[in-house]
Amino acid sequence: MANKEFKPYVPIDTNMKELTFKALFLGVILAVILGAANAYLGLKAGMTVAATFPAAVISMAVLRLFKGTILEENIARTTGAVGEALAAGAIFTLPAFIMTGVWSEFNYVKSTLLMLVGGILGVLLVIILRKTMVEDTTLPYPESRACAEIVKAGQGRQSGAKFVFSSIGLAAFIELFKNPNGILIIKDSVKGFLQFGLSKINLLNAEAQVLTAGVQKAEFSQKGGMLLQSPAASPAFLGVGYIIGFKLSAITFSGGLFGWLFLMPIVLFLMYNNLHPFAEAGGNWINVAASAYNSTVKPIAVGGMLVGAFYTLFKMRKSLIGGIARGFSDIRTSKGSKSNKIARTEKDAPFGLVLIAIGVLILCMIFLYHSFTAQWGSAILAAVVMGIAGFVFAAVAGYLVGIIGSSSNPISGLTLSTLLIAALLMVLVGMKGNPGIAAVLGVASVVCCVAGVAGDMLQDWKVGHILGGTPWKMQVGGMIGVIAAALVLIIPIMLLHEANVIGSDALPAPQAGLMAMMSKGIVGGEMAWPLVITGMFFAIGLILIGSPSPMLISVGMYLPFSTTFAIFIGGLIKHITDRVSKKRIKNQKDKNIVDNTGLLVASGLVAGEALLGIILAGLVVGNINLSQLVGLPVDFQGFWWLGLVIFLVLGYVLIKYPYNELIKAQSKEK
Repeated sequence: MANKEFKPYVPIDTNMKELTFKALFLGVILAVILGAANAYLGLKAGMTVAATFPAAVISMAVLRLFKGTILEENIARTTGAVGEALAAGAIFTLPAFIMTGVWSEFNYVKSTLLMLVGGILGVLLVIILRKTMVEDTTLPYPESRACAEIVKAGQGRQSGAKFVFSSIGLAAFIELFKNPNGILIIKDSVKGFLQFGLSKINLLNAEAQVLTAGVQKAEFSQKGGMLLQSPAASPAFLGVGYIIGFKLSAITFSGGLFGWLFLMPIVLFLMYNNLHPFAEAGGNWINVAASAYNSTVKPIAVGGMLVGAFYTLFKMRKSLIGGIARGFSDIRTSKGSKSNKIARTEKDAPFGLVLIAIGVLILCMIFLYHSFTAQWGSAILAAVVMGIAGFVFAAVAGYLVGIIGSSSNPISGLTLSTLLIAALLMVLVGMKGNPGIAAVLGVASVVCCVAGVAGDMLQDWKVGHILGGTPWKMQVGGMIGVIAAALVLIIPIMLLHEANVIGSDALPAPQAGLMAMMSKGIVGGEMAWPLVITGMFFAIGLILIGSPSPMLISVGMYLPFSTTFAIFIGGLIKHITDRVSKKRIKNQKDKNIVDNTGLLVASGLVAGEALLGIILAGLVVGNINLSQLVGLPVDFQGFWWLGLVIFLVLGYVLIKYPYNELIKAQSKEK
């Protein structure tokens, strides 16, 4: 269908409430809540989930109570969903300031400014791109169209909000009793160390050497071992696995298998005689093995992520070039697109004002980067790199979202490209040490936020385009959502860091770890190159054999095994749900009912655990210990068998709810 023949759900000449206080107020609340929830998830699991669907459902449910219109719901969703996108940009980069040692603690003002500038730039830059990209019928926008159908189906009928809110409550209840900061009676996961028997392998002719020295053979014998872990009883991880599906969750889990059950036993075998004294002194092989993993396998995973990120961009090279070309062509065409009378659904924010705002933000960044480098030349260079990369990757992110949806937007790969360019330029101009690292991370932070917000905005504006929303009003909503999220988002990140320490097993933050290692390695000269290069060749090997997503495999190697295992269980539950429902599904409508219901339940599980996790972290910062308040023993770690019960309960919920909704829908049709 040609663009001129397109008819939105709400007719162009309709005069309907849209940009209202209640819509914006709800959107701001959703932006903060969904942003905080995804910040928690990203730090803990290394990935975020698109907030468009839960934001749409919650907006419909809440505004229906206040007799809100479909266009008000559209504004609330657009304003609220951007919080998740900004969170992705923040957690992929800002923790790197801590992990590199540039900051000893999070700087609220600088962190907020980086998010604020990146988020606002993301909105401003895609205003230029909106008309061409949103109205291009060759771009499928799969997630946008699915969301629009959910909104249409929700008019006059139930929205599905009960699934989101009930699963939020269930996940929060579970988290209260399994989080170490809560009332700990559920043991999250079980770990054990399996020590192997004596090995008779003669490494590097060591047997002859020790016998010549008069040392008994038994003293040199290698044992080694393997660290075994159960999946984490986490509603959020199971929800993530369910959302991304069986294939992607299996790919992520394969990285855990490579790292923990293939590479790690080799490391422990070769290093047994060196590690044995530490294990004997501490009396805990589990801790020794975990420490050895962090120092040996994680750098290998970083090398794999590096190659995986660039390979992802290489595979998308045609789309990337197309996105860049669109961006520059839109600048030329938008200047001559004025007409005497513009339809409501075609009105963007004033183009001249947008360009002025972009220029002002870039000038402001020069002063912020100067606070990092204390050199005006380096600050100007950093701002120029940020401005160019921001526009290019805003176009790229928007184009990729149009093809594959925001859930698959390779933000970390785009950011890593910027980081490497900025790092090399800083080295060339003589910026070294912490000032140079800070400048590099500052550029990467802004660009990451730009890419995340740009992709999310175009996805939401496409939904609005289908529904008949007014572009400039959606753009105002997106801007307000960005500002609200940016002002608040660093607070939950600070609370989580203070309660759990970012970079630990509790909050591994893999993407931020990658950014930290690359910036510190290039600018500071501290790269563990032998291990990183090993990981790079490992990823190249995966590419040569046609392995799917070397990036995801490497992320799986970086994350704790209990995390990837739980994500895999979630994907397995999705597979079971599909198999159980397959016999009853007769058409695409039936399939959409199962998929959408499961998506809403899983999204609620993610949000429920994340939100309560942040609340519990705040209690810890306030020196409130719930376990002590209820009288639990100080050394009590919970019952492991309750974790098994959690898996059974969540599996039942994720399979039964979608199946029941399908049965109900089919019975109504009869």
